[in-house]
Amino acid sequence: MPLLPRRFERLKAVLSRRMADLTVLLEAVDKPHNLSAILRSCDAVGVLEAHAVSLAGRSRRFNHTSLGCEKWVAVHPHATVEDALQRLRQEGFRIYGTRLGGAAMDYRQCDFTGPTAFVLGAEKWGLSAAAAAGVDQGLFVPMGGMVQSLNVSVAAAVLLFEALRQRQAAGLLPLAGEGVPAERRQQLLFEWAYPQVADWCRREGRPYPALTAEGELAEELPRTVRLRC
Repeated sequence: MPLLPRRFERLKAVLSRRMADLTVLLEAVDKPHNLSAILRSCDAVGVLEAHAVSLAGRSRRFNHTSLGCEKWVAVHPHATVEDALQRLRQEGFRIYGTRLGGAAMDYRQCDFTGPTAFVLGAEKWGLSAAAAAGVDQGLFVPMGGMVQSLNVSVAAAVLLFEALRQRQAAGLLPLAGEGVPAERRQQLLFEWAYPQVADWCRREGRPYPALTAEGELAEELPRTVRLRC
């Protein structure tokens, strides 16, 4: 089925508000309902992509009620949390970890307007020692009840929406694609609009075809490929 113009405009509008400098690193958050809920919050806030370190032998699965969220927020796997933290640090992120302790700060006192990565661990045991040692700043969400922590997906949503609030208040939210490099934005637009054609192009080792202003393929493709559109 051809891509409808209103669908293409919707994809462009969402991409124009994505932020490459806000992300999450999930350590051993392998329960499908938690992982899916976190990615839904990422999508809602405008996070471009997420990172994950899974337990040995575990594969990432998504809750059926949230199936599809991984299409809009790519999850980059890492072999170890040390590898993930190193990559984030090389990319200029300030890394915040959710943990209790004397040096941890109330999340509302932190500045999330710059490149920000939130590291969250499975709620049963929290961050590993390696992850906790690798963060730039520990933070916590104040709790007024008997329990000491939120569900990991709820904590992620609280932190992400606080980052969104701070950036909006500072006038830093992207409105016209400023949050993602132009080349990357165009690549994602094609992959979102024509995922099956994008898969074919990658297998063939060829660049993506150009798109018209209306979102149509500007290049004649083999019939078997066009039928996938």
